[in-house]
Amino acid sequence: VLDYLEKNGLSENTIVVYTSDQGFYLGEHGWFDKRFIYEESFKTPLIVKWPNKITPNTTNDEMVQNLDFAQTFLEAAQIEIPKDMQGESLIPLLTGDKTKWNRDAVYYHYYEYPAVHMVKRHYGIVTKAFKLTHFYYDVDEWELYDRLKDPNEMNNVYNDPTYAATVVELKKKLADLR
Repeated sequence: VLDYLEKNGLSENTIVVYTSDQGFYLGEHGWFDKRFIYEESFKTPLIVKWPNKITPNTTNDEMVQNLDFAQTFLEAAQIEIPKDMQGESLIPLLTGDKTKWNRDAVYYHYYEYPAVHMVKRHYGIVTKAFKLTHFYYDVDEWELYDRLKDPNEMNNVYNDPTYAATVVELKKKLADLR
């Protein structure tokens, strides 16, 4: 695709976006699938090439979601973004203006149960430092992971008194995002 754009004089005026579905894992956490909020299937690749706007080889670790894509494309095309859209344009991050980016958490919700994959209903909030998840309906289980100390999310610290204030703060933030 990049060769075609270059050969046809389109590379300087074309935004190229590469992304995919999140990974389908097997065995991590003793589970399967890609619908769980666990780290192995939570991330999605995103590579953007935008000549004269994005500095090549720039990387970013901000909290973004695929629901941000539409706003990003609309802003890039200089089309007004409808007020009722839930995402945020990634243009500030792509162009290096992090002062215009204020998201510090993302919301996740999986609700299709029972279904072919039999992944329990759950929702949660993810920040750079923590992940709080609630499995609900036929179970009532909470999980909290310290993503900085436990990046593989193997130690649920929800009931650890050390994290009590974090649980309260994240539950409030989760309710606000919902």
